[in-house]
Amino acid sequence: MGFSAKDLGIDLGTANTIIYNPEAGVILNEATAIAYDKYTGEIIATGTKAKAMYGKAPRNIEVIKPLQDGVISDFDMTAEMLQIFIRQATEERKPAGLRVVVGVPSGVTEVEKRAVLEVVREVGGKEVYVMDEPMAAAIGAGLDIEASEASMIADIGGGTTDVAILSLGGIVVSTSLRYAGDKMSEAVIAYIRKKKGILIGMKTAEDLKVSVGSAMVEKDSNGEPIVRTVNARGRDLVSGLPKTFEVTNIDMEEALRESVDTIIDAIKSTVEKAPPEIAADIAEKGMMLSGGGSLIENLDKLISMRTGMEVNTADNPYEAVAIGTGKSLDNIEKLKTYAEIKIR
Repeated sequence: MGFSAKDLGIDLGTANTIIYNPEAGVILNEATAIAYDKYTGEIIATGTKAKAMYGKAPRNIEVIKPLQDGVISDFDMTAEMLQIFIRQATEERKPAGLRVVVGVPSGVTEVEKRAVLEVVREVGGKEVYVMDEPMAAAIGAGLDIEASEASMIADIGGGTTDVAILSLGGIVVSTSLRYAGDKMSEAVIAYIRKKKGILIGMKTAEDLKVSVGSAMVEKDSNGEPIVRTVNARGRDLVSGLPKTFEVTNIDMEEALRESVDTIIDAIKSTVEKAPPEIAADIAEKGMMLSGGGSLIENLDKLISMRTGMEVNTADNPYEAVAIGTGKSLDNIEKLKTYAEIKIR
């Protein structure tokens, strides 16, 4: 079956929304955020522009993330935001007749799935399918999910971490945690407050994850840690004044330790729940990482050390879910076996 400009794969994520068209590739990548005037209801900004206003907007403007922990927390604002995103992506003022596949965390309830379906239908979706994110991520990462030999993936997003083992076109066993990139950022904020007496915001915490975030600090030939340092700014809790301070990758390793341990425990428990033959496949083939959280320095190496498995990271980890949802439109009959619910 051929593709059309109205075929869209959507990763409606807690941190970012990515829209993929099978012919054009990624056609939108924006922060999942919306800013509006509290008194008039006027939409002021969406996406990255709205995110940049977080913590800086005047009192009449509210900046929100309409998804929390991988699920819709504000239906109306999600619909407003997604409608603007789809208009931008399709370059249509009133998109209609869209065929859409949306990725959702594997642990969401039927009610939460229905909310996703309804919001996409409201913004122009005629034929809407919901696919588990680990399934979509596996397709997007290029894993052969139809093979009898099992494959394993851990998709570490902004709101959720989804770990799944797949075989013969289906999910054999999975674990979904509402613990991922946002919780890592919160852990960094808590660490800086406790250890350095300085208050920072989410954006600074996210920037620190990117610049010096590390799951395991590497050592030189003498066994000494290879230290990397950056300057950051926050508010001193004693004086109340702005302060510039140093953060190292050693600080970040400590700040992220609990988060990383939680994710590794989920990976271990998923393997432990698998049938013996499936576990044997995983021991031989290893596993794949995807999602923005997979890019934390040396996370793959630490998982490999803790589990004894080979660990690889997808070529396009940020976009794997969106690519997988879009590629699944190539075979609608097969898609119907992946997607639990559909609306026409």
